[in-house]
Amino acid sequence: MSERPAGVPLVDLRAALEPIREEFLRELEDVLDGMQLMLGPRQRAFEEEFAAYCEAQHGVAVSSGSSALVAALEACGVGPGHEVICPSLTFFATLEAVLRVGAVPVLADVVDDTLTLDPEQVEAALSPATRAILPVHLHGHPAEMEPLLALAAERGLRVIEDAAQAHGARIAGKRCGSFGDAACFSFYFTKNLGALGEAGLVASNDAEVAERVRLLRHHGHTSKFEHSLAGHNLRMDEIQAVVLRLKLRGLDAANARRREVAARYRELLDGLPLRQPQLRSGCESVFHLYAVRCVERDALRAHLSAQGIGTGIHYPIPGHAQPALRDRPHRSGPMKVTEEACAQLLSLPMYPELREEQIQQVAQAVRSFYAGSTR
Repeated sequence: MSERPAGVPLVDLRAALEPIREEFLRELEDVLDGMQLMLGPRQRAFEEEFAAYCEAQHGVAVSSGSSALVAALEACGVGPGHEVICPSLTFFATLEAVLRVGAVPVLADVVDDTLTLDPEQVEAALSPATRAILPVHLHGHPAEMEPLLALAAERGLRVIEDAAQAHGARIAGKRCGSFGDAACFSFYFTKNLGALGEAGLVASNDAEVAERVRLLRHHGHTSKFEHSLAGHNLRMDEIQAVVLRLKLRGLDAANARRREVAARYRELLDGLPLRQPQLRSGCESVFHLYAVRCVERDALRAHLSAQGIGTGIHYPIPGHAQPALRDRPHRSGPMKVTEEACAQLLSLPMYPELREEQIQQVAQAVRSFYAGSTR
């Protein structure tokens, strides 16, 4: 009896750590020797390095991508009485942050090709209470920033990028994270640039916004015993800064490999009755996820699971349908694209360490599902 081929996981965290393991352990010893575990030199160095990578003037490290969103909204003056327009197709943390600062989330539909915030739906959702627009660079593909920025400039609105999945993505050669008044990154361990747990950062070209985030992340401290505002405990620890600095060196190469994997999927799955990720002209995706859209999503997932292939279903319940919003003020418009996508999206294995034979194994398994389908 022939051996069954090894499975293919959705992500491989061990493979991502292996290239930096030895250097990380050496750096970790230095951190433990010094025992400056918060607001230390490695965190400050990472802030400078990642801000420069994003082509932003300022970077403020925080404890998570979720805390980055809260801090950025507060720093941009968003609070009670304000509305923030954001996509319904996103991780709930995007909407949750709006609620946390006391504002009202206004949920808009996404465009059908890249599943990012639809500028026409944003314009239709504007009201006198609108204070900010919060586009999400979903799955690593940039949102349509040009019309959103133009709309914001015309109406005097803030723009805060949710770049949690878009480390290194570009629009016309310019990095995501450098377009809005602020940009929020997550370094959750599965991200393109992942920590050993949780971490985040707010990037900005506005010195006042950046300084306010610095105050907010550390209880509003201006000196040891003085607090200039009521802030939070949102500090990143030095250990996360160590691993992020080491991984940042290889981020561009890792993203390039993700694009190669995506190109192979596109070629090997061509002609099947599913929709592969679309690329907008002038944009460079970093393929945090490779999410296909298929009517028989659940059946395909079960078929792949039976062959040892990991998949993911991200955001099957759209934001506007989340139970957490039932008793909270919010608004939403028509959600035709969002609701269809949430019922059809299936993420295939995607990480830089995927080998050619693994990519072919995934593609062959998908093809075998459709070859055996009678529908």
